[in-house]
Amino acid sequence: VTSFNMHYITGLKIDDFQLHGSTTKRYGLGAHRGRLNIQAGLYEDDLHDGAWCAGIDDPLQWFEVDARRLTKFTGVVTQGRNSLWSSDWVTSYKVMFSNDSHTWKTLKNGSEDMIFSANKEKEIPVRNVFPAPVIARYIRVNPQSWFGSGSVCMRVEILGCPMPDPNNYYHRRNEVITTDDLDFRHHGYKEMRQLMKVVNDMCPNITRIYNIGKSHAGLKLYAIEISDNPGEHEVGEPEFRYTAGSHGNEALGRELLLLLMQFMCLEYLSGNQRIRHLVEETRIHLLPSVNPDGYEKAFEGSELSGWSLGRWSNDGIDIHHNFPDLNSILWELEAMKRVPRKMFSHLPIPEWYLSSNASVSTRALIAWMEKMPFVLGGNLQGGELVVTFPYDRTRSQWVAREQTPTPDDHVFRWLAFSYASTHRLMTDASRRVCHTEDFAKEDGTINGASWHTAAGSMNDFSYLHTNCFELSMYVGCDKFPHENELPEEWENNRESLLVFMEQVHRGIKGVVRDLQGRGIANATISVEGISHDIHTAADGDYWRLLNPGEYQVIARAEGYSLSTRKCEVGYEMGATRCDFTIGRTNLSRIKEIMEKFNKQPIRLSARQLQAMRSRRLGT
Repeated sequence: VTSFNMHYITGLKIDDFQLHGSTTKRYGLGAHRGRLNIQAGLYEDDLHDGAWCAGIDDPLQWFEVDARRLTKFTGVVTQGRNSLWSSDWVTSYKVMFSNDSHTWKTLKNGSEDMIFSANKEKEIPVRNVFPAPVIARYIRVNPQSWFGSGSVCMRVEILGCPMPDPNNYYHRRNEVITTDDLDFRHHGYKEMRQLMKVVNDMCPNITRIYNIGKSHAGLKLYAIEISDNPGEHEVGEPEFRYTAGSHGNEALGRELLLLLMQFMCLEYLSGNQRIRHLVEETRIHLLPSVNPDGYEKAFEGSELSGWSLGRWSNDGIDIHHNFPDLNSILWELEAMKRVPRKMFSHLPIPEWYLSSNASVSTRALIAWMEKMPFVLGGNLQGGELVVTFPYDRTRSQWVAREQTPTPDDHVFRWLAFSYASTHRLMTDASRRVCHTEDFAKEDGTINGASWHTAAGSMNDFSYLHTNCFELSMYVGCDKFPHENELPEEWENNRESLLVFMEQVHRGIKGVVRDLQGRGIANATISVEGISHDIHTAADGDYWRLLNPGEYQVIARAEGYSLSTRKCEVGYEMGATRCDFTIGRTNLSRIKEIMEKFNKQPIRLSARQLQAMRSRRLGT
């Protein structure tokens, strides 16, 4: 029965005005706040509190859902109130049904009203499945007992599936149908690995499976590469990455990447020109499960595992926020006016961090990020609908929220908007907010530090230690949606996933060579007016993300003279070619000759000295 369940309330298929309560303590605790896993604001009297709470504490209170159509109800899931200050949860309840909202029938156990056991604390969801499905339009949850020191407060999810009704207006208005023939289900670790193998077998010429390391429990962290020459970095071809599942219980991102790899393989085979161009011009890496240990734990409870179960790795680490805090190091150096330009984009990892603080998974991610010359990356998370961009850490100490832009803030804002604006819901001003904040007012994007500060985030580390611009996409209100909702979530995110990938081709690109035409590795590319440099890859090629405009660009390398060029970025897609040729400095040539002669004075014959004088005079 439950395999057909939909998440009516959590999945926002139910509008606020379809939720009703017998009484309400105050607006911030109204029936519209009675959604499973909804999170409260920071303060106790916030307009966005963490549950429905009845105005009277007695067994006559009820929480009602109007499904707007006949529905086969199969069960109820409950939680207590999300609050830092209060302890409120319902310990038992009855369930009632109606077709007209006037006449109600209580679910029976023989001749007696059925009493369901509910919560023993406020966060762990408790599911009760009905002995048999009940068909009705309205359903009420009627609390019978609650925690002795608390009040009648609850968060609720209704399980069931709508009955066929092609004439139902609300059903047609909200229905989202996908035409993509993909594997829309949740995948455990083994199923995920098998699916990746299926994609590799279907498209062996453009895919490669590899692992970047292991989790704390020893599970391999599998990635798939999609390119026209798998396993090889090609000069002039940028590298892009999507990661998901750093928080193991945020399953939607994991499934979106598994769907994306299937979609790209099938569309490439069918001759889709957009996908073929992406594959042939980009080296794409998809890592669907950064924290497989946490996912396996959350998967045991499936979509009812709660807000935090499985979030952390097996050794208790929040992987997304376990990277070294390079922000504090940078700002301290800036305060002392000791920030050398050559270090700004590649701040070194502190020794203390490498010796003790990095988890197994984080070490694997860092090694991967250092090995591959990634240009752009997105990590998919869940529980909200917004795209965040660096910095994630506030400059002011002990400040929870503060706008903290990077030198590339204008580029990050464009990248974030490219995803949010093409998502079906993120910028929709009429949509209901997930929890407490209406990010649609900000075009579905926000600077990470102005939302909630986070030291040691993957985004900031990527920007400060490597060449890669990294953003976080919160792809859905429900962290672990039911399988039936995956097709709709795929439709919500599919275009965004593709458009964001295409942004890796925005800005300038080129190769830095010496006078003999050889590429120079680790040369520095500086853009006048933007105090953040990037470096060339092993073959001397580079990619610098920039918005449309005219830029003065400088290439420099140790032992070489610098070179300056004016590079123009247009509005059309495709990076502007901007190559550099730089020669060795006289000092570096002298040092090289001295090294060759073991730093001894160079003894030249009279004829050689005369030749050198003649050349100088001729010059």
